[in-house]
Amino acid sequence: MLTLRPLRTQFASFRMFGWLVGCCAWLVAGTLAAQTMVPAEQFAPVQQFEGEMIAPPAGDWISSEPMATGFSEPELVLSEYYDDPCYTPSGPWVNQLLPDGLIYRSYMAGPREPKMQLVHLEEQQNGETLWDVILGGRRALWRYGTVDPMHPEGWEIDIEGAAIIRLNLDNERDVDASDFRFGIPVTYGFGKWQYKTGYYHLSSHLGDEWIVRTPGWERKNYVRDAILFGISFNPTPAWRLYGETAYAFFTAGGAEPWEFQFGLEYSEPGVTGWHGTPFLATNGHLREELDFGGDYALQFGWLWRGDSGSQFRAGFQFLAGHSNYYQWYNESEKQYGLGIWYDF
Repeated sequence: MLTLRPLRTQFASFRMFGWLVGCCAWLVAGTLAAQTMVPAEQFAPVQQFEGEMIAPPAGDWISSEPMATGFSEPELVLSEYYDDPCYTPSGPWVNQLLPDGLIYRSYMAGPREPKMQLVHLEEQQNGETLWDVILGGRRALWRYGTVDPMHPEGWEIDIEGAAIIRLNLDNERDVDASDFRFGIPVTYGFGKWQYKTGYYHLSSHLGDEWIVRTPGWERKNYVRDAILFGISFNPTPAWRLYGETAYAFFTAGGAEPWEFQFGLEYSEPGVTGWHGTPFLATNGHLREELDFGGDYALQFGWLWRGDSGSQFRAGFQFLAGHSNYYQWYNESEKQYGLGIWYDF
C-alpha cells in the first residue's frame, strides 16, 4: 500500500525496486548461462584400464578404491564430470518431493527467522527479565537437484512459518507481544553460492496481559507483505556471508517498504557427533521506518549438527538497537542472555 509521501519519493522507491529486480535477474541469468544444463548421462565418469575404456552403470557412485579385476588400478577421468551442473560430486540432479535438507538455510543470529528458540535475557532499558521464544520451522516442498541433505544444490521451493513470542518473567510469564511470519521462499544453489527470492507476510500483535497491565496503550497494526531477495556465499566451508533485501508492497501500522539484512557465520561443516563444535554468528537489520536504523545481534557458543544438516545450538546472545518486536519497533532495547536454538 502506498504511503502518503510526496509522489517523487514514491517514484524514487519504484526506480530503486526496478533496479534491484534487474540486478537480481542479471545475476541469476549469468549464473545459469555459465552452467549450461545438459543430460547427466553425457558426462558419466569413465574408468581408464589398460587398453580398454569401461563406462560404469548409470547412477552408480564411482569409488577410487582399487577394483578386484585382472587390470591395474583404475584412473578416474573426472574433468567433464565436475564441469556438468546436472551431475556434481554430490550426485545427479533429480526431482524430489519433500526432500531432506535446505539449499538456503536460515540465518543463525536473525531474530525473526523460522526456527526453534528460547533465550533467557535481561533487558537493560526497562530492567526486565524476559523469555524470547520462537516456535517455527522451515522445510523443502520440492527440489530439482542433488539428494545430499548436508549441502544440496539445485532449485527448491520451501515453506516457512514462525510465532515470535515475548514472555515477561517479572509478571507471571505474561505474553507481552507476539509476531507471526509465513513465507514461501524459492532458492537456487550451486557450489559456494546460494540465492533466495520469494514472498513473506508478517504481522504484529500485542498480548492480552500487556493490554490489561498497561491501560491506555494503543496496539499498532503493524503488517508487512513483502518480496525478498537474498544472496549467501561460503568463501570456505566453515564461513558464510549473506545479504538480503525486501520490499513490502503492502504496509500498515507504521511499516515502510524497504528493509536490509546482512551477517556473518562461522561453524565447522559436517556432522559433528557428540563433541560438537564452536559457532559464531552476527546479524544486522536496517529498516526504512527507522530512517534505516535497526538492530544488531551477536551469538556465540557450541553447536551440534546431524546428518540432515539441522543443528542444535547453546550459547550467549547480545542484541542492541530497536526492539525486535514490532509493537515497539521505534523503541530502543539492549539485551543479553543465554539461549538454545534448533535451526532448519
